[in-house]
Amino acid sequence: MTKHTDRQRRPVVAIVCGGDSSEHDVSLRSAQGIDSFIDHSRYETYIVELVGNRWEQHLGDERIPVGREHFTLSDCEGNRVRPAFAYITIHGTPGEDGKLQGYFDMIGLPYSTSDVLVEAMTFNKFTLNQYLRGFGVSVSESLLVRKGQKEQLNEDEIIERIGLPCFVKPNAGGSSFGVSKVKTRQQLRPAIDKAMQESDEVMVEAFMAGTELTCGCYKTKAKSVVLPVTEVVTHNEFFDYDAKYKNESDEITPARISDALRDRVQAITSHIYDILGCHGLIRVDYIVTTTTDADGAEHKRINMLEVNTTPGMTATSFIPQQVRAAGLQMSDVMADIIEDRIGPL
Repeated sequence: MTKHTDRQRRPVVAIVCGGDSSEHDVSLRSAQGIDSFIDHSRYETYIVELVGNRWEQHLGDERIPVGREHFTLSDCEGNRVRPAFAYITIHGTPGEDGKLQGYFDMIGLPYSTSDVLVEAMTFNKFTLNQYLRGFGVSVSESLLVRKGQKEQLNEDEIIERIGLPCFVKPNAGGSSFGVSKVKTRQQLRPAIDKAMQESDEVMVEAFMAGTELTCGCYKTKAKSVVLPVTEVVTHNEFFDYDAKYKNESDEITPARISDALRDRVQAITSHIYDILGCHGLIRVDYIVTTTTDADGAEHKRINMLEVNTTPGMTATSFIPQQVRAAGLQMSDVMADIIEDRIGPL
């Protein structure tokens, strides 16, 4: 939190973090990152942490309850203030599934992410895949297992349809928790049980061998920005929690790919943004697979893995890496997103 005496000249931005998923603490680190990126000569910032029904503003070492009727905060002098804008950086529910967006819509508070429908759809991996498949976006073969249906599970039917190895992951979730790479029939049911601890729905997804890429994008009324592509080389079986958050992967920006492939990835990212009607920063993850035709010519297929609408925002996260590689400043990107909703200062 940064103290200013001329608050009227500096719109108040609430950086909303925390949430109820396993990535709660990661979200707090993203909030600190966003706070460091925002230009405090232009905006006054407050960090607000949500945990269940406990909504608290960080004010130094104090934790002050948020006025939930109108989302009011306290300034350094003890005055109640209403933010002009909410920057949502919750990884998981309620900030990545549309619930918080619906609340902000009802009280008329502009926010950084896409709207309720987009957030709900991108949070549900299986629904998103089936929707984007209808627009020609390549996705892996998958099926859905709901809580209460496990007794009807037939491992042989799943393997016949999806194949081995495969991935088992929480369907409604924004985290890397609960994800397993399944190589044998015996591993399938325990992997589903593990994923069920994170979500009532589980997606079983075909494994695709290839190059993992990720690309960020944001658009405003005045501009369209598609960021450089990052290549992800994990030291583990797949890009799991340890690879993502414990430096057990190499993240190479810009990616070591051809200009033609880079252009295709960026074009698909921009297209997905427009198909969904996104707002704010998103990051789309891909696996690029290679096939060889009868003449020996190689063909690259770009397969979408997921759309992340509240990407990590620490200094070392993908989006800040890509912004730096593009020669841009994070403070300008933050200003673009804020002012697109509340108007220029």
